[in-house]
Amino acid sequence: MTLFQFLLFIISIVVFVMFFKQLFSGAFPKRGVDFEAKREDEQIGGLTRMDKTFSAPAPQISRVDQLNDMANRAIEQQDFQEADKALSSALILEKENIDLLLKYGFVLINLKRLEEAKEIYMKILELDPNEDMAHGSLANILHQLEEDEAALQHHRKAIELDGTYAPHYFNYANTLYDLDQKEEALKQYQKALNLDPSIEEAQRMIKELS
Repeated sequence: MTLFQFLLFIISIVVFVMFFKQLFSGAFPKRGVDFEAKREDEQIGGLTRMDKTFSAPAPQISRVDQLNDMANRAIEQQDFQEADKALSSALILEKENIDLLLKYGFVLINLKRLEEAKEIYMKILELDPNEDMAHGSLANILHQLEEDEAALQHHRKAIELDGTYAPHYFNYANTLYDLDQKEEALKQYQKALNLDPSIEEAQRMIKELS
């Protein structure tokens, strides 16, 4: 064996011993064992920043709510044609929505489409016979259509259902006044004014009839 071969042999033995010493020392990560944090605040994989903010998706507004909002804006601007379009579309989707029907009846009255408004309020009362606003509005329509006996019945029913709502008495008084029942009309104007002193027209009618 030459000197050079002897040196290679010694080097091989040293490398071999160092390798097995490192292998059996446990310094290498073991297969199948997860990395463990060395400190409490050390993060393991994934999202580690807690100061990030995540915005929630905006809630979806239903098509009916969108149409109702459009109708409200149109009514505020007294654009009853646009309100008619929006509410008609909404009622295709929710035919028995009483709030929409009440609003639609109001719009139809302002468009002078009284027969259609009458049908709307009658439909509401089929759905809810105790809807006092429908009785009151239907009474006003019936009076304009010269169906006065039915109008008086619905005025009385509206008052029966909600005796604290001043406009029910005021509208009833107006119908009585038109029918030349002045004494009874005066009583109803006084009841309306007692409930709501801000109704200036009731004050004026009381002075006229007193």
